[in-house]
Amino acid sequence: MPQAETTPLRIGMVGYAFMGAAHSHAWRSAHRFFDLPLTPELTALAGRNATAVEEAARKMGWSSTETDWRALIERDDIDLIDICSPGNTHAEIAIAALRAGKHVLCEKPLANTVAEAEEMTEAAQEAARNGVFAMCGYSYRRTPALALAKRMVDDGRLGKIRQVRAQYLQDWLSDENAPLTWRLDRNLSGSGALGDIGAHIIDAAQFVTGQQITGVSALLETFTRRRPVGGDFVGLGGHGDTGADQEMGDVTVDDAAIFTARFDGGPIGVFEATRAALGRKNAMRLEVNGTLGSLAFDFEDMNFLQFYDATDRSGEQGFHRIMVTEPEHPYVGNWWPTGHGLGYEHGFTHQVVDLVTALAAGSQPTPSFADALQVQRVLGAVEDSAAADSRWTPVESEPSMARTAFTTTAEEIR
Repeated sequence: MPQAETTPLRIGMVGYAFMGAAHSHAWRSAHRFFDLPLTPELTALAGRNATAVEEAARKMGWSSTETDWRALIERDDIDLIDICSPGNTHAEIAIAALRAGKHVLCEKPLANTVAEAEEMTEAAQEAARNGVFAMCGYSYRRTPALALAKRMVDDGRLGKIRQVRAQYLQDWLSDENAPLTWRLDRNLSGSGALGDIGAHIIDAAQFVTGQQITGVSALLETFTRRRPVGGDFVGLGGHGDTGADQEMGDVTVDDAAIFTARFDGGPIGVFEATRAALGRKNAMRLEVNGTLGSLAFDFEDMNFLQFYDATDRSGEQGFHRIMVTEPEHPYVGNWWPTGHGLGYEHGFTHQVVDLVTALAAGSQPTPSFADALQVQRVLGAVEDSAAADSRWTPVESEPSMARTAFTTTAEEIR
C-alpha cells in the first residue's frame, strides 16, 4: 500500500556548510523511514554567495535559493526557518522568523550571550501562544544509546543519582598552525570549545539525569593565542603557509574548558570540553553514577551503552555492554535489522521526526528555547567563574540585567 499523502512542511534554511549539510540530509530522509504527519519539503536555501548557495542547493536537494535570509521570512511558501548559520546571527533571524509566524529550528548553542538567548526565549514563548513553535538543535540527545540511558534513569535503574562526569574531546585545533576560522572569533561564535562542544555535554547531562546545573567552578584556557589567517592547512602533519610573511590573527576564544558543577537534585559533576586532545576525534562521553547502578556512553562507540547493575549477585557484577540496535530501543525500529548500527547523521533525522511530530500535534517540541536558555546560563556562569579565578558561581535563573538590543519587529529588521 502506498503511503497516504500528508500536508507538506515547507522548509527555508539559512546556512549550507557542515550543519547545513547534516540538516539537509535529515529533512530529505526522515519521512522515508518514519511515518510523519507532515512531509518536509526543502523549499529554499539561503546564503550570501549566490554561486555557492546555488551549488549547495543543487547538491543537497533544495528547490530554490535566496541570498538574504530576510527573503526566506517574507516568502509565503515557507512554514519553518532552520538556522544553521554562526551564533552571532541566531537571535536576529529567530526573532524575526517567529514574529512573522514561522516555526524555527535553531542550531546550538542558542545564542552568543545569555541576554540574546533570553530575548529569543521571550519571542518563542509569545509565538507559542499563537501556535508557532521553536526548538533548539541539541541532536546528541537523539542518539539511541543516550535516549536509552535517559529511559533507564527515568525507570529508576540507577537509583538516586550521585555523580556525573562528562567530556567532549576533539583534536582538530591541536596544531598551532591550523588557520583562523569563524569558530575562533568570539564576535561570531560567542565562545570556543565551551560553547561549540561543551554545550552538548551540558545538555546531555541534564537531559539524561532530568536535573539542572545550579552552580559551577570553572577554568578556561587558550593554548594557541595567534593563528595564521587563511593558508592551506591540510590537517595534522600538513602546516600550509607558515612563512615569515604569513599574516597572523588573534584567537579570541577558549581552546579548553573544565568545570565542576552541582545539580538541583544534589548530584555533583565534572565537565571537560577541548578541541586540543590529540587522538580524540569526537569523544563525547557521559557517565552517571547512582546508588543502584551506573551508565557510561562514548559517542566514538555510539551504538553501545555500558550499564553496571549493583543489584546483581556480588560474584557477577560488572559493566555489561548493551548493543543499542534492537527494535525496542529508541528510534531504532524504523531503521535496519538488529545489529546494523546507526551513525552521526541519524541524530539529526530523529530531531526532524520529533520536531515534525510535535508541530503536527500543536505541542511544544523539545528542547525548547527555554531549555536551551538554561544551557546558555550555564555557559555564562562558566565564563564568569573562569574570569573570577574559578570562584563558585551560581547559574542565574532570572533574566540578566544586561540586555543586547535587537529590533522589535520584522519590519524594523528589514
